[in-house]
Amino acid sequence: MNQSNALSIKEWQSSGQSFDFEGHNIFYQVQGPKDAPALLLIHGYPSASWDWHLQWPTLIQHFQVITLDMLGFGFSDKPAGFSKDSSVQYSIHTQANIFTALLQKLNIQKAHVLSHDYGDTVAQELLARSLHKEQCAIEILSLCLLNGGLFPETHKALLLQKLLLSPIGPLVARLATYKKFKNNFAHICAVPLSENELATLWRLVEFNNGKPILAKLIGYMNERKQFRERWVGAIQNSEIPVRLIDGLQDPISGAHMVTRFRELINNPDVIELEGVGHYPQLEVPQQVLNEFLDFHQLNK
Repeated sequence: MNQSNALSIKEWQSSGQSFDFEGHNIFYQVQGPKDAPALLLIHGYPSASWDWHLQWPTLIQHFQVITLDMLGFGFSDKPAGFSKDSSVQYSIHTQANIFTALLQKLNIQKAHVLSHDYGDTVAQELLARSLHKEQCAIEILSLCLLNGGLFPETHKALLLQKLLLSPIGPLVARLATYKKFKNNFAHICAVPLSENELATLWRLVEFNNGKPILAKLIGYMNERKQFRERWVGAIQNSEIPVRLIDGLQDPISGAHMVTRFRELINNPDVIELEGVGHYPQLEVPQQVLNEFLDFHQLNK
């Protein structure tokens, strides 16, 4: 892929916008023809919407592309705490509500979805709402998933994730360093990311005092178990096109997760990426783009 057209993090931030979600500032991007099909990009943990910057220039030629930094991520607000009676929490349901609010703001009632990691779980919640025709649900037209914990029984959490989820999680988050961050990415990415990419991802974590929030966000691992029937059932019972593009060398959700996907999903559409780890869109950006465009029959 020619990366010369990719947006730097400074360009990404300056070209974005923000909107208010229940008192919290949410960073978002929207580009592409307004009369084109809407495409929602949902990032993973602990990164942000910049994850999609290498695919962005091509995708906006075919879709009206919408993405955002979820609450606690990237350039969006990272509140240290919430009142007990607040309807906003660091939860998958809150993140889904934020995407829904943005699409409503943009007057978009239906969209295709491309998601990764934590974002897969948010996409599963959005799909469940669409499937059950719940109030204010956005109609999901298709779903393309990258590596993520679709099934809690196959999610192999890193030691760092387990520590963040434990009672010492807040301390672990405060003690996080760029060196430790790089080491974790070296473990989960089969194709090494560049120093610039890693530095940018770390900058997005640190932005707006984001390190302490890492422990607050990690609760999604428990949510996956709590809402397994709803979220797995959404993929099993939906009749929309679903494709999984998976880096097989991912220790978190690689080949073992693909095996489970094939067991549970009827007529599974799976693209297996040999020699690729947890971040396919950054490790092999052109291949991910090609497979996604093929999914939509747009590749020329």
